[in-house]
Amino acid sequence: MSDKLKLAAEVRTQFGKGFARRARAAGKIPAVLYGHGGEPAHVLLPGHQTMMALKHQNALFTITIEGEEPQLAIAKDVQRDPVLQIIEHIDLLLVRKGEKITVDVQVHLEGESAPGTIHVLENSSLSILAEATNLPDSVTVSIEGLEEGAKVTAGEVDLPKGSELAGDPEQLIVAITVPRASAEDEQVEEEVAAEAAAQALESEENDS
Repeated sequence: MSDKLKLAAEVRTQFGKGFARRARAAGKIPAVLYGHGGEPAHVLLPGHQTMMALKHQNALFTITIEGEEPQLAIAKDVQRDPVLQIIEHIDLLLVRKGEKITVDVQVHLEGESAPGTIHVLENSSLSILAEATNLPDSVTVSIEGLEEGAKVTAGEVDLPKGSELAGDPEQLIVAITVPRASAEDEQVEEEVAAEAAAQALESEENDS
């Protein structure tokens, strides 16, 4: 389930790439708080604490700003450096207790499909509608004993209590199949067989 984590935010009054770089060098992450029709609030978050919290999908934050009431929020967008993977900026969506929001949760598979088959995970996440203060971080799909040709769609996934599907119920999550040789492999096998047959024929002709 979601982790409620307290983060002390500082109001950000300076902007621009230069300031953002200096802030990150000082161990802080630029962020914006938005939602519920209010003006977005630009803040700085404690870097290490925030990075650890983001290891949990759909983590629920309690954001405190000096002189203001604590606010609940979840991370809706995390921008990272494409090479270094350093967090550059976070968009935080303000939420309220009892409010339902749409989030993506990871799909975890359990069990083994029938002998001789393999599973293909077509979609590794699922979009659901759930209470903001009770967000699941994953859903579990059992493939135990499923035979070739079996499929599990989004509408067939058991969701946590209080959650409902937000996406297409026909969305394919996992399919069970039997591994088959690719067209390239088959071509190679045919070429090898043809070459072996030609050599055998040549050997027979030489013997005669």
